[in-house]
Amino acid sequence: MNKEEARRQFAEIVSRPENELELDRAALLIAAEEYPQLDVEKYLAQLDRFADEWRDRHRAQPDPLLRLLSLNDQLFNQLGFHGNTEDYYDARNSFLNDVMDRRSGIPISLSVIYIEVARRLSLPVFGVGMPGHFLVKYRDGERDVIIDPFHAGRILSVERCAEMFEGMYHETIRFQSSFLNEVTKKQILTRMLLNLKGVYARVPDHPRTIAIIERTLLLTPGAMTEIRDRGLAQLELGRYRQALADLEAYLHCLPQAEDADEIREKITEVRQRQARLN
Repeated sequence: MNKEEARRQFAEIVSRPENELELDRAALLIAAEEYPQLDVEKYLAQLDRFADEWRDRHRAQPDPLLRLLSLNDQLFNQLGFHGNTEDYYDARNSFLNDVMDRRSGIPISLSVIYIEVARRLSLPVFGVGMPGHFLVKYRDGERDVIIDPFHAGRILSVERCAEMFEGMYHETIRFQSSFLNEVTKKQILTRMLLNLKGVYARVPDHPRTIAIIERTLLLTPGAMTEIRDRGLAQLELGRYRQALADLEAYLHCLPQAEDADEIREKITEVRQRQARLN
């Protein structure tokens, strides 16, 4: 599968309604642009096997919560999935194939694996988009159980989530209970892409940053900050025509943005560079 085909398939999947969107396949297609030889079906089958292995051992367990705890045991103790605390910003932590091969990832990639294995077992598990640390939530109508796949599936109370959040943000942002709301599959994929964008921006790797932004725009077409950032990356690569189009589009839609003056300066810079080339 080449990059163009991976992008085409990703675009088709994320255009579907929420209940038809295949989260596992879409996440693997994000990785397929980095790994053109990636066998998506192989990794989907591996997720199937994780679920089948659990069924073989726990088929007779009727209590959903005990089934959930046994799933924790399988994923984190037996299979060895764990949070990568040593190299958190390694791009491989965001590629589902790498996470499954290395059994190591960041909160959101480990959560996707958790969600998708749970789905195969008919356990209602959803993503929780708490800023700074993605979680999952089990919900069966009677109880909510918040789970942290980055830390071996530990069970968290709302109070413990608030403490974790406050430890990350140190009162610069106040914790809100809405941070523990469930998120959609598209929101999960968008956050995975934004994590990768952050990794590539740190390097910096402008071509990969642009590729991530373009996939993000398939999910959120009106995200003007992404269009701005694509323009800035295009500028760094000397692609002045594309940079000018993106930066002008950003200012047209958000003329009062906090960084509007800075972007106007960038536009002037682009035009000056174009004039020198002409």
